[in-house]
Amino acid sequence: MGFPHREYPAMLSSLQCFFRMNLTLPRTLAEKIIARAANLDRVKSGDIVTCQVDLAMMHDSGGPRRVAPILKRLGVGVWNPDKVVLVSDHYVPGDDDNAKSILQLTRDWAHANAIKNFHDMKGICHVVLPEHGHLKPGMFVVGGDSHSPTGGAFGCFMFGIGATDLAGVLVTGETWIKVPATIRINLSGKLRNGISAKDINLALCRKLGMGGGKYQVIEFAGSGIENLDIEERMTLCNMTAELGAMTGIIAPDTVTEQYLESVGAGGTNSADWQSDPDANYLEQHDLDLSDLAPQVAAPHSPANAGPVEAHVDTPLDRAYIGACTGAKLGDLHMAATILKGQTAAPNVRLMVAPASVKILADAKADGTFDILTAAGAEFLASGCGICAGYIGDLLGENEVCISSTARNFQGRMGASSSKVYLASPYTVAASAIRGRVTDPRGFLERVAHD
Repeated sequence: MGFPHREYPAMLSSLQCFFRMNLTLPRTLAEKIIARAANLDRVKSGDIVTCQVDLAMMHDSGGPRRVAPILKRLGVGVWNPDKVVLVSDHYVPGDDDNAKSILQLTRDWAHANAIKNFHDMKGICHVVLPEHGHLKPGMFVVGGDSHSPTGGAFGCFMFGIGATDLAGVLVTGETWIKVPATIRINLSGKLRNGISAKDINLALCRKLGMGGGKYQVIEFAGSGIENLDIEERMTLCNMTAELGAMTGIIAPDTVTEQYLESVGAGGTNSADWQSDPDANYLEQHDLDLSDLAPQVAAPHSPANAGPVEAHVDTPLDRAYIGACTGAKLGDLHMAATILKGQTAAPNVRLMVAPASVKILADAKADGTFDILTAAGAEFLASGCGICAGYIGDLLGENEVCISSTARNFQGRMGASSSKVYLASPYTVAASAIRGRVTDPRGFLERVAHD
């Protein structure tokens, strides 16, 4: 039965009111970015939408050697070479025939497809990308690597995809997404000396577990964020992958703006890219940074984390300072603070793989390189190194390593019988000196009294 005509105005008014309310409902930062990329006024958790990709990042391992055969079979090329960034990092320095072949294939594909943003052997993709000003707040970015959430430190929505999805993006410039909910981590207080973002991540891995992110967004917020520089924020967002999140994100502020200006990527209004005060969150968790102790994750999971004292005096064979979570310039500064005037134990190989060639140059310029070298560090090529277990001097049978990397899965960095303990650069450096897992705060107290 139809409605009487006299009821139409009231119905129309109700519908208009509904749509106005829907458009003004508070939104998370992730929802704002996805809505812009999908050319919609708003989206909500659970919606399935198609988004225009602002930038696609790939590297030598999951990039051309995986996607080129797909594109060739389809008989198509890259939708917009200017929106593709290619980095060779996983098989650097190419010291065996297989690695050389993969690196050459990557170079050939970049040339054939006019990829001008090809950063060949310049460092790890997650570090090279922001170094060259490719990321800005509000961008919708995909990356062919699981640690692509690093881009969230710059107010981007950036997440990892596999080779098949990456090929689809390269052809169409689009990808579909099920709009995720957001889990908010409220950080308060200030980290004490000898404790870093890596310790925050490991503490969260223990607290929430490897699936705690529920393949949603983890947004870091609160007064504790203000005291973290851009590199520490990169580490925070990077390791949301270990929490099982789709991505991590931090709303841009003056710290973000200053960094972007320094790399020639300024001009974005950070105020446009903030979560609304009353945005809806799936969960909220609080962490007081001032209460945090140095963390160590035992083999074979980042979730096996706990205060360093639980593992003190565990004998070590190697100490590795490398990867996107542990070899940025600030990370090397942490290690140098501990290692200045010290020497690695004779039974431990101290290995350092700077996250980019720029970082290595900066470390040489400010004296950090000399401090680490004097302590006995072996410097490796700027790249993923042994973190991914693809190339280099991998861990041997039964070797025990303490590492600044993000993952310590069985066999990832070498032999399946090897064991990897995860820690911050502070803790890795202190442990290298004693040859055993060590709390770095004792060394820092001595430095403070000198």
